[in-house]
Amino acid sequence: MSQQDLVFGLHAVESILKHAPERLIELYALKNRDDEKLGTIINQGRRFGVSVQFMQRKALDDKARGEQHQGVVAKVKPLKPLTESDLEEILGQVDVPFLLVLDSVTDPHNLGACLRSADAAGVHAVIVPKDKSARITPVVEKVACGAAQTVPLIQVTNLARTLRWLKEQNIWVTGTAGETDQTVYTTKFNGPTAIVMGAEGTGLRRLTREICDDLVKIPMQGSVSSLNVSVAAGIVLFEVLRQRLS
Repeated sequence: MSQQDLVFGLHAVESILKHAPERLIELYALKNRDDEKLGTIINQGRRFGVSVQFMQRKALDDKARGEQHQGVVAKVKPLKPLTESDLEEILGQVDVPFLLVLDSVTDPHNLGACLRSADAAGVHAVIVPKDKSARITPVVEKVACGAAQTVPLIQVTNLARTLRWLKEQNIWVTGTAGETDQTVYTTKFNGPTAIVMGAEGTGLRRLTREICDDLVKIPMQGSVSSLNVSVAAGIVLFEVLRQRLS
């Protein structure tokens, strides 16, 4: 992992300023842009002692490597990866754990969208395997709209072992699979819950599927056979939230 990363987008940079200003090294802002939110970010950065460079659009576009930057790019220290020990600490601080597990989701846009939905639904942590999984990148932080700062992303060495350990902690592990008859809307999610989503295209791996306490599906009424993993995760997470709030 590099010692410095670039993060772009108003929401992503604003979230770093709010939750982890110590990560900021330098700000690059679009020259002559009259934008209230951008101005607030620049002023906040300066209050933290962060230098600001103003750049023409072409130079800023090059900094963001073609991604939509909304007028601001930040050079930051990379997020520190969290591990199994951090997960234990998180679970010790909550009464009714609510977790999202992503089994080999490799697309950074999907990981960012899943983090954003997880934050909105009140998920306590997102768990991914160290191998064959997307990492926190500038694209993930941009798509997550700040959620990469607020939702702990736990990287585990052995996902199957972690799922078995979660079950030992009395957390009900529910996987998503299209071939089951049980739907997300007929399943009770009132207790400690871990929702497991499979990879794009292939779904849950066989061992992951076998470890799950049960499997649910999202009922489909149209002609498409499946949903994007981040869309499906949002649907399931908010059904869990609906039940937890009722």
